[in-house]
Amino acid sequence: MLMVNKSNDTIFQIFDRTFKRILTLSARSVVAFINALFGTSYPPDSRITYNWTEHHDDRLHRTIADTILTINEEYSYHIEAQMYEDEEIEFRVFEYGYRHALKHRNDTYILHFPESRIIFLYDYEGIPDSRTIRLDFGTQGVFDYKIPALKLLEYTPAELAGKNMIILIPFMLLKLRKTIAKKRTPENMEALRTLIFDDIIGLIRQNWSSGNITAADAKLLLELIQKLYNYLYAHYRECAQGGLNNMVNEAFVLETDVLIAEHNKEMEKLSAEFVLETDSLIAEHNKEMEKLNAKFVLETDSLIAEHNKEIEKLSAEYNMETDSLIAEHNKEIEKLSAEYNMEADSLIAEHNKEIEKLSAEFDQQIKTKDMVIKKLKERLKELS
Repeated sequence: MLMVNKSNDTIFQIFDRTFKRILTLSARSVVAFINALFGTSYPPDSRITYNWTEHHDDRLHRTIADTILTINEEYSYHIEAQMYEDEEIEFRVFEYGYRHALKHRNDTYILHFPESRIIFLYDYEGIPDSRTIRLDFGTQGVFDYKIPALKLLEYTPAELAGKNMIILIPFMLLKLRKTIAKKRTPENMEALRTLIFDDIIGLIRQNWSSGNITAADAKLLLELIQKLYNYLYAHYRECAQGGLNNMVNEAFVLETDVLIAEHNKEMEKLSAEFVLETDSLIAEHNKEMEKLNAKFVLETDSLIAEHNKEIEKLSAEYNMETDSLIAEHNKEIEKLSAEYNMEADSLIAEHNKEIEKLSAEFDQQIKTKDMVIKKLKERLKELS
């Protein structure tokens, strides 16, 4: 976040928005800037997460803590840009870092503070190389919380680009701010023209051509430079009457048109390459599918053949086992039948003996009755 004198909201809005905007350029440009500023080595395609938050101070002045970036969802980096002297900047950095660590903590008892840097956008003498807060934890010890600083205006535009910090190039317009404010001599106006056209625009074109930034990045940087120029210098009579304003506006329009045309060509080229690559991938995919399909058919046929053999084997085994079971069953039936027949014959013989016995007894009874009847008849005959 950019810190300025809070009494001047116009300055705050212009530089804060500019600083916020350059940090949302392409991942390639922002990751290169993070690597340069913090000494890291993230690949250009790293994922950037923006932690957008808003806070209010005791006087209800809004401050936007919008410069805490997280790379690859793991490490966070906090960048504060300072336009004017602020003796409490280190406390603000610490406060934002603490709030971020508190909000995003994974472990209940560990706070992971983001790495922090302060970028000074003014050339005040005596700017320290770092700002420090001493944290006194009493008997647990004392710890110095140190925030390294980047004194931007100590670098030339070429040195800035050489450090892979080309996204900060719009703020190079501040190098002549005090000089032009004091005297707008022909020499000073020529120095401003050289700074804009030869140094700033030239470096943007060079970095775009070398692939350090995208065409969209270059276009946006030019737009931001034009806005800062209009704020910083366009109101001076010498710039308006001397034709510098027109030159700047025409140059930015031409550069933007060139970038748009080149961007469109690049998009057409990429689109054609994408179509070719897509067609190639589709063809390769189809070949692979045909190959896999043929392999699948062969493998399926093989599996079916193996399955049929297994079924035939199991069927044969089943038939053999069934025949064996039927034979065993028939033997058991024959055995039971023989046992049944023997038992039936025995029962019939017993029954016949019983019948014969009963028949003999019945015959004896009949004989006895016949004798009785005979005796009765003889008795009747005697009586008659």
